[in-house]
Amino acid sequence: MDNEAFLSCEVNIEWVNKQGVIQKKFSTRKTNLRLIRNGARDIFIEIVAEKVSPVKLKLKGINVHKKFMNEGKASIKFLEENATLYLSNAPPGQLLSFLRTMFVKMTGETSIQNSNKSLRTQLLTHKPNQYEEISPITNLEMEKAAKKACKSTDTTPSPLAGKKRKFERISTDKAPAAKKLYSNSPLPNEPLDIEQKDVMDACLSGRNVFFTGSAGTGKSYLLKRIIGALPPDVTVATASTGVAACHIGGITLHQFAGIGGGDATLERCFELASKPLTVSIWRKCKHLIIDEISMVDGLYFEKIEEVARKVRRNDKPFGGIQLILCGDFFQLPPVSKSVPGQKKASPRFCFQTKAWQNCMLNTYELKNVHRQNDYKFIRILNKIRFGKVDDDVIDILTNTSNQKIEKDGILATRLCTHTADADIINESKLKDLDGDSKLFEAQDPAPGSTKQLNQQTPVPGKLELKIGAQVMLLKNINISVGLVNGARGVVTGFREGLPVVQFRNKKEYVAKHEKWTIKTAGGGSITRKQVPLKLAWAFSIHKSQGLTLDCVEMSLGRVFEAGQAYVALSRAQSLDTLRVLDFKSSQVWANPDVLNFYKTLDDIRIIPLGPTNKTVNKKDSKKNNFKSKLMLNKPLVNIC
Repeated sequence: MDNEAFLSCEVNIEWVNKQGVIQKKFSTRKTNLRLIRNGARDIFIEIVAEKVSPVKLKLKGINVHKKFMNEGKASIKFLEENATLYLSNAPPGQLLSFLRTMFVKMTGETSIQNSNKSLRTQLLTHKPNQYEEISPITNLEMEKAAKKACKSTDTTPSPLAGKKRKFERISTDKAPAAKKLYSNSPLPNEPLDIEQKDVMDACLSGRNVFFTGSAGTGKSYLLKRIIGALPPDVTVATASTGVAACHIGGITLHQFAGIGGGDATLERCFELASKPLTVSIWRKCKHLIIDEISMVDGLYFEKIEEVARKVRRNDKPFGGIQLILCGDFFQLPPVSKSVPGQKKASPRFCFQTKAWQNCMLNTYELKNVHRQNDYKFIRILNKIRFGKVDDDVIDILTNTSNQKIEKDGILATRLCTHTADADIINESKLKDLDGDSKLFEAQDPAPGSTKQLNQQTPVPGKLELKIGAQVMLLKNINISVGLVNGARGVVTGFREGLPVVQFRNKKEYVAKHEKWTIKTAGGGSITRKQVPLKLAWAFSIHKSQGLTLDCVEMSLGRVFEAGQAYVALSRAQSLDTLRVLDFKSSQVWANPDVLNFYKTLDDIRIIPLGPTNKTVNKKDSKKNNFKSKLMLNKPLVNIC
């Protein structure tokens, strides 16, 4: 639902007396909340549930605990009524919008008692028993509320000052500070384009969905929005790799499935998944999200599908769980395990399994590219994606080898096919710098968690820096000024023990410690605090997935997987910030099984390439749909 003044979740209300003893309780799982106002312009939360009378609580003199709103939880304390409203299992995106709307309206509204209208006008217009829904937030209301919220100081107050401010806030009619709702929100809030809305609607309708798209089409962004729109208690967000799972606030698919690496026999997998904790997790799940599905081995996918049916005691595909799959099979494939003495095995993709066919997935392909704005570069990337290189592509990419993309002391990041090569380059370059180094060690909750945090978060446990070190920002700090994940910079000094970084856009940033949180299969979480930087003379192609790089160089002579060259090239923001050394057409190829699979995709909603929202509806036969889709997005390459 798009109504920001509406919320559907579980509710508990407690009324207490002056001694704090609970006098009355109200509890319901399926509850609808909406923001309303009466004729006096007083704002209320109306709570509606089956078989009970609606409850109205006036939004005046309240305290809100919103620390866990990204987990679908919040509480509102109504001081005048001695009542506390506990919200849980709310879709996080819906909860965020609801609380933001509540704060904005409370900040801007004026009741009749505080109005400048005459008493006669007030009495004539006041209708105390009539209520109306809150109108949508205007941009002006949002700006005013954000300014008021941001007036609060960022310094740490003394305990007495904190108590005084808290008392003053409670004893007035003003809305509590809502700064967290306006800046650095844990949930994305940019509007979806038309094709993304189609995918969202399909997911919220309960259908099994697979959505794909080329690099930079906003797959991860859309996935976060989908996660935010589903009730968290019955939704499990997973990914094929730890870093991808951390990026969407989930866990790895292996952690969730509870069958280890999947190398055991099917019978042994059933035994592993039959442990009480694992069984309860499987049975509670109603929506299973898998990101980077292209990197999930087909055999493993089949095993967890059979495990799901057995442990859930349900013969439907995946035991009746709704599947939401995301990924691009033209990018990095599953890691295939080779047998000693034999040639490396070909990867088996999920779409090649019977389990995939049985799930009856509704398939969507995102075509609107957000990462790049240059149509010429987008066209080149789409040819590369399909493994086709013509003379035009060769000429353009070869000419980038002479480009000077360094600026203001910031060197290009070298993308390497092997992680070990990137590590060697970074270590040697740091060693060559003059001056003393400074070591930044991550703050982990326990020594035993360090290995897991190293594997599943993008930030290193130990980071050694010197003045002149080339670094990359690993977190979105301030999108409006370009301090985003993947931004390139150079360390220019240290201030109060923290690194000072100058970025390509000439913005200076003191890298304060930030948090990365990973979830555990049991529902807990582990948090690492570290400066959000990583050495960036070199980076591996594998670890660059999902990043947008504004200054990148690569040599593709050692690519060893289909799609590896495409992943590397598509990290670049534009042709002007890219340098390709020794480019050859032999470095680019696509897996033939993937090409055949994409030819069979049917009933896909199509949007032309580039930054546009113009839609094209096209329904072709299963045989001709993919060819027609390519024709709609001319000029592309004939992949047949």
